[in-house]
Amino acid sequence: MKQKFFRIPVADSAVAEAELNSFCDQQSVSHLERHLVMDGQHSFWAICVTWSGNTNSPVGKAKAGSGKRKIDYKDELSDDDFMMYSRLRELRKTVAEREGVAVYNVFNNEQLAAIVQQRISSKNALTGIAGIGQKRIDKYGDEFLDCLRLVLTGDGSEANDDNA
Repeated sequence: MKQKFFRIPVADSAVAEAELNSFCDQQSVSHLERHLVMDGQHSFWAICVTWSGNTNSPVGKAKAGSGKRKIDYKDELSDDDFMMYSRLRELRKTVAEREGVAVYNVFNNEQLAAIVQQRISSKNALTGIAGIGQKRIDKYGDEFLDCLRLVLTGDGSEANDDNA
């Protein structure tokens, strides 16, 4: 396991947040610890990210060979899939704010894209997505599946009654 430390200023945090989010999107993050350091105008979040340095993962290989690889899901997904993906990202942001966690601690972009591409419609099917464990399924699964049903049907009703 490796660790990387980030300093996210309370004011004007966009650049530092983008750096942290980019790093976390590219790594297999196992733990994130954060502390608020109060120093008036200079207050900041001290964040320690623990991650696996495994370069055998697809992300690790891309990073090792060509620098950071950022996937543009608008290019990778069909228009309909990207619309669903965008709705899931909006929900993820809402959930993360409500829970007081970073968005990638709910689901990362790759997981959201896989949910959309595989047309996941049950909690059991979520277990097939890399990196999604039972704890996250229990905590977030119903809410994200309901969002998908709403997008697919346009009215929030069940898309398939046999997927319960």
